[in-house]
Amino acid sequence: MDVRRRSTMDTPATKARSGPMKVNVVDQEEEVGAVGAKASDALPLPLYLTNGVFFTLFFSVVYFLLTAWREKIRTSTPLHVVTLSEIVAILSLVASVIYLLGFFGIEFVQSFILRPSNDVCSARCEEEDDERFILEEDSRNGPCGAATDRGSILPTPPVAEVAPIAVAQQASDKEVILSTPGDFITQPVSEEDEEMIKSVLAGTIPSYSLESKLGDCKRAAAIRREALQRITGKSLEGLPLEGFDYESILGQCCEMPVGYVQIPVGIAGPLLLDGREYSVPPMATTEGCLVASTNRGCKAINLSGGATSVLLRDGMTRAPCVRFNSAKRAAELKFYLEDPNNYDTLSAVFNRSSRFGRLQTIKCAIAGKNLYMRFTCSTGDAMGMNMVSKGAQNVLDFLQNDFPDMDVIGISGNYCSDKKPAAVNWIEGRGKSVVCEAVIKGDVVQKVLKTNVASLCELNMLKNLTGSAMAGALGGFNAHASNIVSAIYIATGQDPAQNVESSHCITMMEPINDGQDLHVSVTMPSTEVGTVGGGTQLASQSACLNLLGVKGANREAPGSNARLLATVVAGSVLAGELSLMSAISAGQLVNSHMKYNRSSKDVSAVASA
Repeated sequence: MDVRRRSTMDTPATKARSGPMKVNVVDQEEEVGAVGAKASDALPLPLYLTNGVFFTLFFSVVYFLLTAWREKIRTSTPLHVVTLSEIVAILSLVASVIYLLGFFGIEFVQSFILRPSNDVCSARCEEEDDERFILEEDSRNGPCGAATDRGSILPTPPVAEVAPIAVAQQASDKEVILSTPGDFITQPVSEEDEEMIKSVLAGTIPSYSLESKLGDCKRAAAIRREALQRITGKSLEGLPLEGFDYESILGQCCEMPVGYVQIPVGIAGPLLLDGREYSVPPMATTEGCLVASTNRGCKAINLSGGATSVLLRDGMTRAPCVRFNSAKRAAELKFYLEDPNNYDTLSAVFNRSSRFGRLQTIKCAIAGKNLYMRFTCSTGDAMGMNMVSKGAQNVLDFLQNDFPDMDVIGISGNYCSDKKPAAVNWIEGRGKSVVCEAVIKGDVVQKVLKTNVASLCELNMLKNLTGSAMAGALGGFNAHASNIVSAIYIATGQDPAQNVESSHCITMMEPINDGQDLHVSVTMPSTEVGTVGGGTQLASQSACLNLLGVKGANREAPGSNARLLATVVAGSVLAGELSLMSAISAGQLVNSHMKYNRSSKDVSAVASA
């Protein structure tokens, strides 16, 4: 909501008030009157009666004068000869025109044509900086001022957005009720919290330092939320604050929180994978049909005897970029790093950073006199980005002794490559490289998937393989792997941005057993998951991991929980690919989305509410 700051000069209304009380905001017309009084304000009659009197007078005298002049024309009487009644009528006409023009015409011109310029408004706002009008919330219990579901109004937004609104008078108990549409109610906060809010607004206390200054993460989030509402003048209604452990994200998951977003979590399955049944990892999504479709794919896989998976590689990467004075010098370091005789030394230096981080390979690439070193290491049950970065930094520090002319440009040179589609990940792999396959019986294809083997194989070749090649896809030879990967990542506390490379997938389908059955597989070379660290420790995400039996680190076999999660992700993608491709083949895609992915709400009614 846009708010115009105004002077807090005493008015007769405010002088008549005393003691703590609620202050009602007057209508927009009264605000205009507070700035510049109108002649109609002095009239004893209500405004609508005054307008009615002048409208009636105007039309009455016009009718009288027209009738009189017509009679003069009929009798050939000169028009300039007027009677007393005609003089009174003319004066009444002029008076009514002046009133109506002043009330409607001048106001219209001022509002839409002669609106004050931004410079004038800015100058006026600068004069009122010492009289900033702050509205607070008035029904809050407890110290956290922003913990309500209604927002608050704040000081002046950008001048271009300022619009006349209701004038508010400030009472001693700092309570204000707004009466104009779209306004929201503010509630009182403790004096201590109010001082903190004012300090944040004034810039004397940085918003990011509230947690350290207060020692209370939830209170800090509430104060920051209230300050944000006052700065923007926009309500955060609908963004919950209560019910979240803000201590758990301090210093590791999210900075400067003002609430949290709710995303529904669905469960598909069970999925029979490698002889064991899993509930498909809880899927956090707002897309209709996604969970239902994956569930149908799981059913088809289970009825056909289940799926099997193979972990091909397990190694996270980081690729620093260094520069030398010549390409020859850069090549010397490349040969040194790739020499097997130096591996043990480099491995010992790299492995100092962690109990679980173990160097696997170093692959180098040269661009002129710049060298990119791609370190790959195992990371236990962690996704491992920080682990491999620390190990790479150890090696850089070690190399500086023998290569003092080496200029380290950055710990990451994008040859890793993280959170970007890249051929190096598609070919070399990153994180967990997994392939998952299943043989779907012909009768299951017909009864559950509502299509046939030949149609599925043809569609897969023309869509996932040929169509993706025509589009120049990089790792995108699939129907919708990223749908399942993203939903699982959000639910289990993975880094959602790593969906970019984790969704690299090629889906293969071919008929077997004389065309009676279907062999389907998904190959995912860069699935980046972990079961410890990051968002996996949060309560909701931890519960989802616990449902799969992969919560936390596996003490007996470090890394096995993360590897198991990667295979379940691949199995879920397999189910999703199978079901969506079948829906497209059978012509069911549009109908299913119209049934499950369309809101039944009256959008026009919601918008006008």
